[in-house]
Amino acid sequence: MPYCEVGRYADGDKWEGVRVYYRRYGRGATKVLLIIGLAGTHDSWGPQIKGLTGSLEPADDEALRPDEEAAGGDGDGIEVCCFDNRGAGRSSVPPNKSYYSTAIMATDALALMDHLGWKKAHVFGHSMGAMIACKLAAIAPHRLCSLALLNVTGGGFQCFPKVDGQMLSLAFRFLRAKTPEERALVDLETHYTKEYLEETVGSCTRRMVLYQEYVKGISSTGMQSNCGFEGQINACWTHNMTTKELDTIRSAGFLVSVIHGRYDIIAQLCHAKRLAESLLPVARMVELHGAHLVSHERPDEVNNALMDLIKATGSAMKPEEWSAQPENTSETGALISARPITVTMRTDEVMGFEHIRNIVRIMKPARVAPIDS
Repeated sequence: MPYCEVGRYADGDKWEGVRVYYRRYGRGATKVLLIIGLAGTHDSWGPQIKGLTGSLEPADDEALRPDEEAAGGDGDGIEVCCFDNRGAGRSSVPPNKSYYSTAIMATDALALMDHLGWKKAHVFGHSMGAMIACKLAAIAPHRLCSLALLNVTGGGFQCFPKVDGQMLSLAFRFLRAKTPEERALVDLETHYTKEYLEETVGSCTRRMVLYQEYVKGISSTGMQSNCGFEGQINACWTHNMTTKELDTIRSAGFLVSVIHGRYDIIAQLCHAKRLAESLLPVARMVELHGAHLVSHERPDEVNNALMDLIKATGSAMKPEEWSAQPENTSETGALISARPITVTMRTDEVMGFEHIRNIVRIMKPARVAPIDS
Protein backbone atom coordinates (compact mmCIF):
# COMPACT_ATOMS: atom_id res chain seq x y z
CA MET A 1 0.00 0.00 0.00
CA PRO A 2 1.36 3.49 -0.83
CA TYR A 3 1.84 5.34 2.46
CA CYS A 4 3.86 8.36 3.48
CA GLU A 5 5.02 8.37 7.09
CA VAL A 6 4.89 11.73 8.88
CA GLY A 7 6.43 11.81 12.34
CA ARG A 8 8.99 9.70 14.13
CA TYR A 9 9.76 6.46 15.90
CA ALA A 10 9.95 6.60 19.68
CA ASP A 11 12.12 4.40 21.90
CA GLY A 12 11.48 0.75 21.23
CA ASP A 13 10.66 1.43 17.55
CA LYS A 14 7.05 2.35 18.38
CA TRP A 15 5.59 4.60 15.71
CA GLU A 16 4.27 7.90 17.04
CA GLY A 17 3.54 9.65 13.78
CA VAL A 18 0.87 9.58 11.10
CA ARG A 19 0.66 7.46 7.99
CA VAL A 20 -0.87 9.24 5.01
CA TYR A 21 -2.42 7.06 2.31
CA TYR A 22 -1.99 8.34 -1.25
CA ARG A 23 -2.41 7.32 -4.90
CA ARG A 24 -0.67 8.56 -8.05
CA TYR A 25 -2.13 8.82 -11.54
CA GLY A 26 -0.57 9.62 -14.89
CA ARG A 27 3.02 10.39 -15.82
CA GLY A 28 4.75 13.60 -16.73
CA ALA A 29 6.90 16.54 -15.73
CA THR A 30 3.88 18.56 -14.60
CA LYS A 31 3.06 17.59 -11.02
CA VAL A 32 -0.33 18.25 -9.44
CA LEU A 33 -1.15 17.68 -5.76
CA LEU A 34 -4.88 17.40 -4.98
CA ILE A 35 -6.05 18.02 -1.40
CA ILE A 36 -9.58 16.91 -0.54
CA GLY A 37 -11.96 18.45 1.99
CA LEU A 38 -13.78 17.53 5.19
CA ALA A 39 -14.64 13.81 5.49
CA GLY A 40 -13.56 13.24 1.90
CA THR A 41 -11.10 10.69 0.56
CA HIS A 42 -8.66 10.73 -2.35
CA ASP A 43 -11.12 9.15 -4.80
CA SER A 44 -13.43 12.18 -4.48
CA TRP A 45 -11.14 13.77 -7.07
CA GLY A 46 -12.20 11.29 -9.76
CA PRO A 47 -13.47 13.83 -12.34
CA GLN A 48 -10.30 15.91 -12.01
CA ILE A 49 -7.97 12.90 -12.12
CA LYS A 50 -9.66 11.77 -15.33
CA GLY A 51 -9.66 15.27 -16.81
CA LEU A 52 -5.99 15.99 -16.03
CA THR A 53 -4.41 12.62 -16.78
CA GLY A 54 -6.97 10.92 -19.05
CA SER A 55 -7.18 7.85 -16.82
CA LEU A 56 -8.46 6.66 -13.46
CA GLU A 57 -5.96 3.81 -13.36
CA PRO A 58 -3.48 4.30 -10.48
CA ALA A 59 0.16 4.56 -11.54
CA ASP A 60 1.69 3.81 -8.13
CA ASP A 61 3.05 0.42 -9.07
CA GLU A 62 3.60 0.95 -12.80
CA ALA A 63 7.10 0.52 -14.13
CA LEU A 64 8.47 3.41 -16.17
CA ARG A 65 8.43 2.98 -19.94
CA PRO A 66 11.91 3.01 -21.59
CA ASP A 67 11.40 6.56 -22.94
CA GLU A 68 10.24 7.80 -19.51
CA GLU A 69 13.15 6.12 -17.73
CA ALA A 70 15.61 7.75 -20.11
CA ALA A 71 14.02 11.11 -19.37
CA GLY A 72 14.01 10.54 -15.64
CA GLY A 73 10.28 9.91 -15.54
CA ASP A 74 9.46 13.29 -17.07
CA GLY A 75 7.50 14.10 -20.18
CA ASP A 76 4.74 16.26 -21.57
CA GLY A 77 2.01 14.64 -19.48
CA ILE A 78 0.62 15.38 -16.04
CA GLU A 79 1.23 13.34 -12.90
CA VAL A 80 -1.40 13.68 -10.18
CA CYS A 81 -1.19 12.66 -6.54
CA CYS A 82 -4.17 12.70 -4.21
CA PHE A 83 -4.38 11.43 -0.65
CA ASP A 84 -6.56 10.88 2.41
CA ASN A 85 -6.09 13.60 5.01
CA ARG A 86 -5.30 12.50 8.55
CA GLY A 87 -8.56 11.46 10.22
CA ALA A 88 -10.20 10.04 7.09
CA GLY A 89 -10.04 7.10 4.70
CA ARG A 90 -7.01 4.86 5.05
CA SER A 91 -4.79 7.45 6.71
CA SER A 92 -4.09 7.49 10.44
CA VAL A 93 -6.69 8.88 12.83
CA PRO A 94 -4.97 10.76 15.68
CA PRO A 95 -7.12 10.50 18.83
CA ASN A 96 -6.94 14.13 19.96
CA LYS A 97 -8.31 17.10 18.03
CA SER A 98 -5.19 19.08 18.94
CA TYR A 99 -3.41 16.96 16.33
CA TYR A 100 -5.60 18.52 13.63
CA SER A 101 -5.16 21.96 12.13
CA THR A 102 -4.81 23.22 8.60
CA ALA A 103 -1.16 24.07 9.33
CA ILE A 104 -0.44 20.56 10.63
CA MET A 105 -2.24 19.00 7.66
CA ALA A 106 -0.27 21.29 5.32
CA THR A 107 2.94 19.79 6.73
CA ASP A 108 1.48 16.36 5.94
CA ALA A 109 1.07 17.47 2.32
CA LEU A 110 4.59 18.90 2.25
CA ALA A 111 5.99 15.64 3.66
CA LEU A 112 4.15 13.76 0.91
CA MET A 113 5.76 15.96 -1.75
CA ASP A 114 9.16 15.19 -0.20
CA HIS A 115 8.28 11.50 -0.15
CA LEU A 116 7.43 11.62 -3.86
CA GLY A 117 10.58 13.56 -4.69
CA TRP A 118 8.59 16.52 -6.02
CA LYS A 119 10.47 19.79 -5.82
CA LYS A 120 7.46 21.80 -6.98
CA ALA A 121 3.81 21.15 -7.82
CA HIS A 122 0.56 22.79 -8.76
CA VAL A 123 -1.49 22.53 -5.55
CA PHE A 124 -5.27 22.30 -5.88
CA GLY A 125 -7.56 22.02 -2.84
CA HIS A 126 -11.30 21.68 -2.29
CA SER A 127 -13.17 23.15 0.72
CA MET A 128 -11.13 22.24 3.83
CA GLY A 129 -8.49 21.00 1.40
CA ALA A 130 -8.32 24.52 -0.05
CA MET A 131 -7.71 25.90 3.45
CA ILE A 132 -4.88 23.38 3.82
CA ALA A 133 -3.55 24.41 0.40
CA CYS A 134 -3.50 28.06 1.53
CA LYS A 135 -1.44 27.14 4.58
CA LEU A 136 0.93 25.07 2.44
CA ALA A 137 1.37 28.04 0.09
CA ALA A 138 2.19 30.29 3.04
CA ILE A 139 4.54 27.79 4.70
CA ALA A 140 6.47 26.77 1.59
CA PRO A 141 5.67 29.16 -1.29
CA HIS A 142 8.81 28.09 -3.17
CA ARG A 143 7.32 24.58 -3.56
CA LEU A 144 4.25 25.75 -5.52
CA CYS A 145 3.89 26.26 -9.26
CA SER A 146 0.33 27.54 -8.84
CA LEU A 147 -2.57 27.43 -6.39
CA ALA A 148 -6.23 26.56 -7.10
CA LEU A 149 -8.83 26.98 -4.35
CA LEU A 150 -12.19 25.29 -4.96
CA ASN A 151 -15.18 26.20 -2.80
CA VAL A 152 -12.94 27.78 -0.20
CA THR A 153 -13.58 30.06 2.77
CA GLY A 154 -11.36 31.86 5.24
CA GLY A 155 -12.12 29.44 8.09
CA GLY A 156 -13.83 30.05 11.42
CA PHE A 157 -17.37 31.40 11.05
CA GLN A 158 -16.75 31.68 7.29
CA CYS A 159 -16.68 27.90 6.88
CA PHE A 160 -20.11 27.66 8.45
CA PRO A 161 -23.06 27.53 6.03
CA LYS A 162 -25.73 30.16 5.60
CA VAL A 163 -28.10 29.92 8.57
CA ASP A 164 -31.71 29.37 7.51
CA GLY A 165 -34.45 26.78 8.03
CA GLN A 166 -33.18 24.52 5.26
CA MET A 167 -29.63 24.42 6.64
CA LEU A 168 -30.77 23.84 10.22
CA SER A 169 -32.84 20.90 9.02
CA LEU A 170 -29.95 19.48 6.99
CA ALA A 171 -27.53 19.87 9.93
CA PHE A 172 -29.91 18.08 12.29
CA ARG A 173 -30.51 15.23 9.79
CA PHE A 174 -26.77 14.90 9.17
CA LEU A 175 -25.98 14.58 12.85
CA ARG A 176 -28.77 12.04 13.40
CA ALA A 177 -28.22 9.93 10.29
CA LYS A 178 -27.88 6.28 11.31
CA THR A 179 -28.17 4.47 7.99
CA PRO A 180 -26.38 4.89 4.66
CA GLU A 181 -29.72 5.81 3.11
CA GLU A 182 -30.34 8.67 5.56
CA ARG A 183 -26.80 10.00 5.16
CA ALA A 184 -26.93 9.79 1.36
CA LEU A 185 -30.11 11.87 1.19
CA VAL A 186 -28.52 14.64 3.27
CA ASP A 187 -25.27 14.56 1.31
CA LEU A 188 -27.03 14.97 -2.02
CA GLU A 189 -28.99 18.00 -0.85
CA THR A 190 -25.88 19.72 0.50
CA HIS A 191 -23.49 18.86 -2.34
CA TYR A 192 -25.53 19.59 -5.49
CA THR A 193 -28.09 22.02 -6.87
CA LYS A 194 -31.69 20.84 -7.09
CA GLU A 195 -31.61 21.55 -10.81
CA TYR A 196 -28.69 19.15 -11.29
CA LEU A 197 -30.27 16.40 -9.20
CA GLU A 198 -33.49 16.54 -11.20
CA GLU A 199 -31.77 16.16 -14.58
CA THR A 200 -32.84 13.03 -16.47
CA VAL A 201 -30.21 10.34 -16.92
CA GLY A 202 -31.57 7.50 -19.04
CA SER A 203 -34.81 6.32 -17.48
CA CYS A 204 -34.32 7.99 -14.08
CA THR A 205 -33.10 11.20 -12.49
CA ARG A 206 -29.53 11.99 -11.60
CA ARG A 207 -30.67 12.10 -7.97
CA MET A 208 -31.50 8.37 -8.07
CA VAL A 209 -28.22 7.49 -9.78
CA LEU A 210 -26.16 9.46 -7.27
CA TYR A 211 -28.25 8.20 -4.34
CA GLN A 212 -27.42 4.61 -5.23
CA GLU A 213 -23.73 5.47 -5.63
CA TYR A 214 -23.64 7.28 -2.28
CA VAL A 215 -25.40 4.46 -0.43
CA LYS A 216 -23.01 1.92 -1.94
CA GLY A 217 -19.96 4.01 -1.04
CA ILE A 218 -21.05 4.71 2.54
CA SER A 219 -22.09 1.09 3.04
CA SER A 220 -18.68 -0.22 1.99
CA THR A 221 -16.63 2.07 4.24
CA GLY A 222 -18.92 3.23 7.04
CA MET A 223 -18.90 6.83 8.25
CA GLN A 224 -15.84 8.72 9.30
CA SER A 225 -14.81 8.01 12.89
CA ASN A 226 -15.84 10.47 15.60
CA CYS A 227 -12.18 11.32 16.30
CA GLY A 228 -11.48 12.03 12.67
CA PHE A 229 -14.64 14.08 12.17
CA GLU A 230 -14.12 16.18 15.31
CA GLY A 231 -10.45 16.69 14.46
CA GLN A 232 -11.14 17.88 10.92
CA ILE A 233 -13.99 20.11 12.11
CA ASN A 234 -11.54 21.62 14.60
CA ALA A 235 -9.10 22.27 11.74
CA CYS A 236 -11.79 24.18 9.84
CA TRP A 237 -12.98 26.22 12.81
CA THR A 238 -9.46 27.20 13.88
CA HIS A 239 -8.26 28.02 10.35
CA ASN A 240 -7.21 31.60 9.74
CA MET A 241 -5.01 33.26 7.16
CA THR A 242 -3.08 36.18 8.59
CA THR A 243 -2.26 39.31 6.62
CA LYS A 244 1.38 38.24 6.58
CA GLU A 245 0.48 34.81 5.15
CA LEU A 246 -1.69 36.36 2.44
CA ASP A 247 1.12 38.77 1.61
CA THR A 248 3.47 35.80 1.29
CA ILE A 249 1.18 34.08 -1.20
CA ARG A 250 0.54 37.27 -3.16
CA SER A 251 4.26 38.01 -3.50
CA ALA A 252 5.43 34.42 -4.10
CA GLY A 253 5.34 34.67 -7.89
CA PHE A 254 2.74 32.01 -8.73
CA LEU A 255 -0.81 32.46 -10.04
CA VAL A 256 -3.97 31.66 -8.07
CA SER A 257 -7.41 30.55 -9.22
CA VAL A 258 -10.40 30.72 -6.86
CA ILE A 259 -13.15 28.48 -8.28
CA HIS A 260 -16.59 28.40 -6.68
CA GLY A 261 -20.13 27.18 -7.26
CA ARG A 262 -22.39 30.23 -6.96
CA TYR A 263 -25.13 28.14 -5.28
CA ASP A 264 -22.89 26.58 -2.63
CA ILE A 265 -24.82 26.52 0.67
CA ILE A 266 -21.88 25.15 2.68
CA ALA A 267 -19.05 27.49 1.69
CA GLN A 268 -20.65 30.79 0.81
CA LEU A 269 -19.53 32.52 -2.37
CA CYS A 270 -19.05 35.90 -0.70
CA HIS A 271 -16.19 34.58 1.44
CA ALA A 272 -14.39 33.10 -1.58
CA LYS A 273 -14.72 36.46 -3.33
CA ARG A 274 -13.23 38.19 -0.33
CA LEU A 275 -10.25 35.83 -0.36
CA ALA A 276 -9.74 36.32 -4.11
CA GLU A 277 -9.81 40.08 -3.61
CA SER A 278 -7.17 39.85 -0.89
CA LEU A 279 -4.89 37.98 -3.32
CA LEU A 280 -5.11 40.45 -6.20
CA PRO A 281 -3.43 40.86 -8.63
CA VAL A 282 -2.30 37.21 -8.75
CA ALA A 283 -5.80 35.72 -8.24
CA ARG A 284 -8.58 35.06 -10.71
CA MET A 285 -12.14 34.49 -9.44
CA VAL A 286 -14.13 31.90 -11.40
CA GLU A 287 -17.83 31.46 -10.58
CA LEU A 288 -19.60 28.39 -11.95
CA HIS A 289 -23.23 27.29 -12.06
CA GLY A 290 -23.08 24.69 -9.32
CA ALA A 291 -23.03 23.95 -5.61
CA HIS A 292 -20.42 22.71 -3.12
CA LEU A 293 -19.29 19.79 -5.28
CA VAL A 294 -18.99 21.94 -8.37
CA SER A 295 -15.98 19.78 -9.25
CA HIS A 296 -18.46 16.93 -9.84
CA GLU A 297 -21.43 18.97 -11.03
CA ARG A 298 -19.45 20.96 -13.61
CA PRO A 299 -16.33 18.80 -14.15
CA ASP A 300 -15.51 20.02 -17.66
CA GLU A 301 -15.63 23.68 -16.64
CA VAL A 302 -13.60 23.05 -13.48
CA ASN A 303 -11.03 21.01 -15.40
CA ASN A 304 -10.77 23.73 -18.04
CA ALA A 305 -10.15 26.30 -15.31
CA LEU A 306 -7.43 24.10 -13.80
CA MET A 307 -5.80 23.54 -17.20
CA ASP A 308 -5.93 27.28 -17.87
CA LEU A 309 -3.97 27.78 -14.66
CA ILE A 310 -1.38 25.15 -15.59
CA LYS A 311 -0.97 26.60 -19.10
CA ALA A 312 -0.75 30.18 -17.82
CA THR A 313 2.00 29.07 -15.45
CA GLY A 314 3.84 27.36 -18.28
CA SER A 315 3.69 30.47 -20.45
CA ALA A 316 4.82 32.71 -17.55
CA MET A 317 1.69 34.87 -17.83
CA LYS A 318 1.91 38.08 -15.86
CA PRO A 319 -0.42 38.44 -12.85
CA GLU A 320 -2.17 41.48 -14.30
CA GLU A 321 -2.94 39.54 -17.49
CA TRP A 322 -4.18 36.57 -15.47
CA SER A 323 -6.60 38.46 -13.24
CA ALA A 324 -7.82 41.00 -15.81
CA GLN A 325 -10.08 38.68 -17.81
CA PRO A 326 -13.31 39.56 -19.64
CA GLU A 327 -16.51 38.60 -17.85
CA ASN A 328 -18.91 35.95 -19.10
CA THR A 329 -22.20 36.52 -17.33
CA SER A 330 -24.23 33.71 -18.90
CA GLU A 331 -26.36 31.84 -16.36
CA THR A 332 -24.85 28.44 -17.08
CA GLY A 333 -21.34 29.54 -17.91
CA ALA A 334 -18.43 30.82 -15.89
CA LEU A 335 -18.19 34.30 -14.46
CA ILE A 336 -14.57 35.41 -14.31
CA SER A 337 -13.95 38.58 -12.39
CA ALA A 338 -11.25 40.40 -10.50
CA ARG A 339 -13.30 43.41 -9.42
CA PRO A 340 -13.11 44.25 -5.68
CA ILE A 341 -16.17 43.54 -3.54
CA THR A 342 -17.21 44.37 0.00
CA VAL A 343 -18.43 41.57 2.27
CA THR A 344 -19.94 41.93 5.74
CA MET A 345 -21.01 39.30 8.26
CA ARG A 346 -24.50 39.72 9.71
CA THR A 347 -24.97 39.43 13.48
CA ASP A 348 -27.60 36.71 13.06
CA GLU A 349 -25.16 34.62 11.01
CA VAL A 350 -22.50 34.86 13.74
CA MET A 351 -25.03 33.91 16.43
CA GLY A 352 -26.31 31.06 14.30
CA PHE A 353 -22.78 29.81 13.79
CA GLU A 354 -22.13 29.77 17.54
CA HIS A 355 -25.45 28.05 18.22
CA ILE A 356 -24.94 25.18 15.79
CA ARG A 357 -21.27 24.82 16.73
CA ASN A 358 -22.44 24.11 20.27
CA ILE A 359 -24.93 21.56 18.88
CA VAL A 360 -22.15 19.77 17.01
CA ARG A 361 -20.06 19.64 20.18
CA ILE A 362 -22.90 17.97 22.05
CA MET A 363 -24.33 15.73 19.31
CA LYS A 364 -21.63 13.63 17.74
CA PRO A 365 -22.51 12.28 14.27
CA ALA A 366 -23.79 8.72 14.43
CA ARG A 367 -21.55 6.12 12.82
CA VAL A 368 -23.17 4.44 9.87
CA ALA A 369 -22.75 0.68 9.93
CA PRO A 370 -22.11 -1.13 6.63
CA ILE A 371 -25.09 -2.87 5.08
CA ASP A 372 -24.96 -6.65 5.05
CA SER A 373 -24.66 -7.88 1.49
